Amino acid sequence: MGSGTVISEGLMDQMIRIIKEGGEIILSARHIGETVTAKEGKGNFVTAYDKKVQAFLFERLGELLPEAVFAGEEEESHPDVKNGYAFIIDPIDGTMNFMKGYRRSAISVGLLKEGVPCAGIVYNPYAGEVFSAIRGKGAFLNGNRIHVADEGLSEQLVLFGTSPYDQELYERTFRICYALFQKCPDIRRSGSAAIDLCDVACGRAGLYFELMLSPWDYAAGCLILAEAGGKAVTQEGKELTFDQKNSVVAGSILTVKEALSCMK
Repeated sequence: MGSGTVISEGLMDQMIRIIKEGGEIILSARHIGETVTAKEGKGNFVTAYDKKVQAFLFERLGELLPEAVFAGEEEESHPDVKNGYAFIIDPIDGTMNFMKGYRRSAISVGLLKEGVPCAGIVYNPYAGEVFSAIRGKGAFLNGNRIHVADEGLSEQLVLFGTSPYDQELYERTFRICYALFQKCPDIRRSGSAAIDLCDVACGRAGLYFELMLSPWDYAAGCLILAEAGGKAVTQEGKELTFDQKNSVVAGSILTVKEALSCMK
């Protein structure tokens, strides 16, 4: 991903405190179904809580780093994230899960400097898990260092996303799943890309892939994974960018290599 400016641990601690406060909005949510609005694409929704969490994070993180620009899932216009500092935020990654009471959703906050991730935080308020990383400083779960698993696909769970908003990808997604299923013990689909990336980073699973994601889905998680000794690339094996949608194949160096061979 190139080199990026390292932020201070003090700034990271302040960011985590703010994000945890945002998590309280999620945990306190009631009558969620009454606040839902449909967006373009299958299974694509936004709730009043998505907007509330995003507005809260934009305001509070903006006070911490006034020179930063913000790109968020619920923002209609997106700034240039290649110059200066840029926060890339998904206020509730796993909105469908959130709507249905399936308690696997997270706040994902990536901080870029000149287009390169320099910090990432993924917070699952239901589990009380904070995954965090500063470029060059390692990856952590609730303050404890984490690392990707050493084993290959034959001994690891594979996680995937269905890219539900892109119907032309359905057949290819499940064709890849079938190929990977023959190489691994089992496959899981959770509905939160950010959490899945972190599950790979801490060794709970060996691989995650999805054929179309937005930068706010993976900006934080991919840095956390990289700092945990893993890597994330496109299905063509190319470096990820953070100003457009990408496919994502994420795991250890070994499992990514194995997975890419199933995607040719």
